[in-house]
Amino acid sequence: MYSVDTKIRVRYNETDRMGYLHHSFYPVYFEIARTEMLRSIGSTYKLMEDSGIIMPVYSLNVEYKAPAFYDETLTVKSVMKELPVVRLIINYEILNENESIICTGTTTNVFVNAETRKPMRVPEDILSLFNKFVD
Repeated sequence: MYSVDTKIRVRYNETDRMGYLHHSFYPVYFEIARTEMLRSIGSTYKLMEDSGIIMPVYSLNVEYKAPAFYDETLTVKSVMKELPVVRLIINYEILNENESIICTGTTTNVFVNAETRKPMRVPEDILSLFNKFVD
């Protein structure tokens, strides 16, 4: 298992009239956290895309438990429980400043050859980066 925490402050433009973080931004926060998880192992989406790998979202699940508010600093916990083969599955918890869980979710991204647009196994060089961090 590999886990990364990413801090994100709720910006004014992300809130609705009630002052709540709009529901459409939670998946955006997942993506920010997923990007930071890749960066933490020594890779980036840009490096993968430059090498001919794209990672479209195959599935997204979000469960809202409590609201987040403007200017609140949230912690997005990203957890990868197993090494990717063709799919990268990440579970998320978003915690407020009181460390209460306000949202959970899961994303599944598929490794895809950018040229053929066909799913592919995770390349060995990327898998070796994950191997260094996953128990």
